Amino acid sequence: MSEAGAVMDRADGRSGDDPGDGRAGETDAMDRPAGERLAGNSRAGNRRAGNRRAGDRRTQGLVFLAVAGILLLAAVALSIAIGPAKLDFTAVASAVLDGHGLDDPALRRDWLILFDIRLPRTIMGILVGSGLALAGALMQGLFRNPLADPTLLGVSTGAGLAAVSVIYVAGGGFVLSPLASTTFALPVAAFGGSLVATVLLYALATRDGRTSVATMLLGGIALSAFLASGIGVFVFVSDDNQLRDFNFWMLGSLGGATWEKAGAAAPFVLGATLGALFLSRGLNALLLGEAEAFHMGIPVQSVKTAIVVAVSAAAGASVAAAGSIGFVGIVVPHLIRILIGPDHRFLVPLSAILGGALILAADVVSRVAVAPAELPIGIVMAFIGAPVFLAILLKRRDHLAI
Repeated sequence: MSEAGAVMDRADGRSGDDPGDGRAGETDAMDRPAGERLAGNSRAGNRRAGNRRAGDRRTQGLVFLAVAGILLLAAVALSIAIGPAKLDFTAVASAVLDGHGLDDPALRRDWLILFDIRLPRTIMGILVGSGLALAGALMQGLFRNPLADPTLLGVSTGAGLAAVSVIYVAGGGFVLSPLASTTFALPVAAFGGSLVATVLLYALATRDGRTSVATMLLGGIALSAFLASGIGVFVFVSDDNQLRDFNFWMLGSLGGATWEKAGAAAPFVLGATLGALFLSRGLNALLLGEAEAFHMGIPVQSVKTAIVVAVSAAAGASVAAAGSIGFVGIVVPHLIRILIGPDHRFLVPLSAILGGALILAADVVSRVAVAPAELPIGIVMAFIGAPVFLAILLKRRDHLAI
């Protein structure tokens, strides 16, 4: 059995493989007492059962990855096809492929809507959803608790405060209409803000390698409120036009998506995703506790530092791009754990894929629910995520005693 599979067996409370070669008992079976032969057979049986479980878990994970990829492709198709304006995709494709150009004003309009509005919005939705879901999965692995979420615990608020500060100081308005000079500064500033918030939260909630769930929740609420007061200062000094755009941004929206913003957010989200894939073994070991992970040869401090950086990059870039969208980091990882368990080898990539699909689906709903107006995605996600959060909270209420 692989090392990661052994870790997951221990984390799930199952026996893993024992050291040594189980076949050794077959060569000298007659030379050992019956009790020893039975013990050797039992170890060999446990090892074979463990290998079967690991193989089944790997097959199941690969199947879910394929299904998640199909769901993401379906969400992309819906995001491009559905909107207030109806597009003639066949005519646009024929005009481009035949080399006739887009002389027809109707075709030119469809082309602009497709490539200047819907495609960057779709790419942005994938990046934002993947970043938020990935940040949630990593925070839950770090704190070893499914209630950890970047939006609920103040990490996204820290990113938002830093981003708003940069926008305001740059004098380019608020997030829906930033200056070109702030496009690439926003995710950098948001990364710094979310990094500070994550470090503060971890310092508040963790002592001697153990995380207090009550302290994490209450400390996160207090941290979020404190950081939100800073955002409130910028709301207070804004004019009426800025205030309208800013309030819409605080509820979450992909309405200001451009290729430049998507390009600015992509390195942070993709880098965090790639790094998280290499952290899967360490995250699986942390499920057993920091002391156990250390004795397994995991560089615990390095892994925790890398998790904090990845969470900050993913959450910060997502908030800078689309504002505050809550509950993605709770809904997606929780659903995946129900389906395949806590193995981060599959939990991390599935969170990134399904997070993107969820945000795209929510964005489609936001565009058509009150068309021609647009409902903020944060409202749609609150309808979905709040009941899920309450369900997890009620299920774990015995662990929340202060």
